[in-house]
Amino acid sequence: MDSVVSDAAHGVSPLVAEDEPLLPWQKDRTRAPVATKIVVAGGFGVGKTTLVSTVSEITPLETEALMTEASEEHDDLTATPDKVTTTVAMDFGRITLDDDLVLYVFGTPGQQRFWFMWDDLVRGAIGAVVLADTRRLKDCWPALDYFESCGLPYVVAVNHFDGSEEFEPEDVREALTIPAHIPVMIMDARRRISVIETLLSLVGHALDETPE
Repeated sequence: MDSVVSDAAHGVSPLVAEDEPLLPWQKDRTRAPVATKIVVAGGFGVGKTTLVSTVSEITPLETEALMTEASEEHDDLTATPDKVTTTVAMDFGRITLDDDLVLYVFGTPGQQRFWFMWDDLVRGAIGAVVLADTRRLKDCWPALDYFESCGLPYVVAVNHFDGSEEFEPEDVREALTIPAHIPVMIMDARRRISVIETLLSLVGHALDETPE
């Protein structure tokens, strides 16, 4: 097959819609995109699924299940009283950045009984976004400890919820004792541009942290 467009003539669905402009790497096969994997972690109900679905250029894979009685004694719904589902495996999405950089975004489950999956989800990742909610900062401590122990570069992104008090990034850094070289930012998981800025910050930080 000589081109992406010609695939349709052979009975194969094209990789892009006919009216969608081709990216540079799709027109030049010598410019294969650089594919990288990142993970999004944090406490229960902090916005991981929202982040992945907001930024993904494909229909995201979500493993949401209705919450059952098994979670009643473990999950604090005070800050998210309307939450009725939870991620039981992972969320997955994809976004193309800077023409030929493709990010595969994996959201981890937040409930403690599913943490055993983290080891598999982070394998091969270049870095992680740790989502935090200022109403319950302690919920992100396990993710911070995990990435510190395994040496994976990470950034901290405070997902600002409606009605929650706003804090400066340096206030959050101090409260969580985040080292000075790790980016801390305020973002909104519902806003695509806000999520993209967070992902770009992670990619830059991961490059800085990766030995040449």
